[in-house]
Amino acid sequence: MTLIKSISGIRGTIGGQPGGSLTPIDVVKFTAAYAATLPQRKPQPNGDRYKIVVGKDARMSGDMVEQLVVGTLIGCGIDVVKCGFASTPTTEMAVLFAKADGGIILTASHNPKQWNALKLLNDKGEFLTAVEGQAVLDLAEKEDFNFAEVDQLGQIEEEDFTDKHLDAVLALPAVDVEAIKAAHFTVVVDAVNSVGGIIMPRLLKRLGVKCIELNCNPTGDFAHNPEPLPANLVDLCETVKKEKADLGVSVDPDVDRLAFIMENGEAFVEEYTLVSVADYLCSLAEKEGKPIATVSNLSSTRALRDVTEKHGGKYYASAVGEVNVTTLMHKVGALIGGEGNGGVIYPAIHAGRDAMVGVALFLSNLAHKGMKVSELKKTYPQYFIAKNKIQLSDSALIEKILSELKVIYAKENINDIDGVKINFEANKTWVHLRKSNTEPIIRIYSEASTMEAAEALGNEVIAVAKKIIG
Repeated sequence: MTLIKSISGIRGTIGGQPGGSLTPIDVVKFTAAYAATLPQRKPQPNGDRYKIVVGKDARMSGDMVEQLVVGTLIGCGIDVVKCGFASTPTTEMAVLFAKADGGIILTASHNPKQWNALKLLNDKGEFLTAVEGQAVLDLAEKEDFNFAEVDQLGQIEEEDFTDKHLDAVLALPAVDVEAIKAAHFTVVVDAVNSVGGIIMPRLLKRLGVKCIELNCNPTGDFAHNPEPLPANLVDLCETVKKEKADLGVSVDPDVDRLAFIMENGEAFVEEYTLVSVADYLCSLAEKEGKPIATVSNLSSTRALRDVTEKHGGKYYASAVGEVNVTTLMHKVGALIGGEGNGGVIYPAIHAGRDAMVGVALFLSNLAHKGMKVSELKKTYPQYFIAKNKIQLSDSALIEKILSELKVIYAKENINDIDGVKINFEANKTWVHLRKSNTEPIIRIYSEASTMEAAEALGNEVIAVAKKIIG
């Protein structure tokens, strides 16, 4: 397994060789590189020391990685605020609460328990830009960094920011706490034995919701594959039906993504998490006569565009990746944005995916509508996304395919900011082709009003691509 390096950090598996890719040496090297590039991102006046927030999810390697990261930062003369067990959005907000100069989140998100990662934040609690992230990667390769003298070592303080995060969520004007309490909801939460088991039940109880906990013990021994997809949520679906709950909530290990299960035990579908929340916020903004803009990445459902335009707003599409979504959101002044993987970004609180915000807004919408979750789902445009890929022997063929597809489908609406997306406006369908960053593969996403039509559309474009390469 190869260490995965990207502008947002590093990710790999923990364990001896062969098999492990994220070693203690890697952790120290990339932490030191992050520390050394701090002056480029935020020059410090008067020679004051930098302060960095460090939070972690509950995976088993968390303590080990945390000690390495904290020790390295201290060795670089940087003060550290340890958040302990903290969701990714909590750590992002902790940067703001602590008036810190950045943050490092120790989580491999939805990856299995043997994985861990360092995710790097700036002083706004947001992921580094492409240029900033590349500077860290370059310096880590050179190993050109210095450490502090003994009398200039950093200091450690500890603080749990969970309640401050929840206070901020509940203070949002769009979160109708009283309406949620009056609805007397029952919600089942599956936190896959990570930090969601700490923060999500606490949020629901403060909202007056009866919370039934499933896999909420933060041991890091994940009860199932932690990606919140229907195939991994069988127990949650069954528990929702058994308990006659109004809703099931699944979060990934670092609680920046979420998926809903309807009262009938069926998936609400991850893509519609953002759609439902956006519909609620757009309706509020429309009533108040405020401008409306929404953002998602190119591989996300068209339903967000439809809902946005229904309320008189403007939809924008970004390249895939959270930092690309947030960058475009800042540019257009978006009301709401996110990704089709269940990531909700509401800049009224902070510019990061936040499952707590998503749940609070969703329950507010549900309380106002006074209907079952399955009934709410039927009020949205219905689309289905098929996922396929083309395996190639030569990565050079990828550019040839993408280039020629733009010519072949020139009469359609083409977006090439990230691969090639072909929008067939006549029947509201699309195909998005992106090259893999790690292997000679083109990933193909296609959407239509039925899964059969989505698969057929994807296969049609695959057939054209294969003709291009002969």
